[in-house]
Amino acid sequence: MKHRTIKALALAAVVTAAGLPGISAAHDFKVGSLELKHPWSAKAPPVAPVLGGYLTIVNTGSEPDRLVGGSTPVAERLELHESSLVDGVARMRPARGGIEIPAGESLNLQPGGAHIMLVNPKQRPAEGEKFTATLQFEKAGQVEVEFVAQAKASTPVPAEDHTAHSKP
Repeated sequence: MKHRTIKALALAAVVTAAGLPGISAAHDFKVGSLELKHPWSAKAPPVAPVLGGYLTIVNTGSEPDRLVGGSTPVAERLELHESSLVDGVARMRPARGGIEIPAGESLNLQPGGAHIMLVNPKQRPAEGEKFTATLQFEKAGQVEVEFVAQAKASTPVPAEDHTAHSKP
């Protein structure tokens, strides 16, 4: 009986901690009317010419905004990319005009879709390690966020063609 009580107390502690604002919001960022939720990057193989950056951006304002660029010390450059599915392969191209976040909506930057591309990484964070990036928004301005390297997304995504990014 004692064993069940200890398990129940441990479970209650985890559930309670998950509900605390400081705990749940620890990996979220805000700039202007934009909320940036859980920035992450997949742990990259040692020879990958790129790293992907992903997060959800929630625009709580009444005006659209646009992610227009950024920088990070862990890569030569940070680019914004859009993906499209062509013959079963996700093709990427730079999002030259940035990526719009409509007013009152969310934008999911994710594998296989619009995302942040870190080109020619100078560092390859191990799973669980964090790194910073500064993201630039057209209206909200700059915000420094912290990405966490983690295992790839658990949902399957189409293969991506990264051949255009191995060239400077």
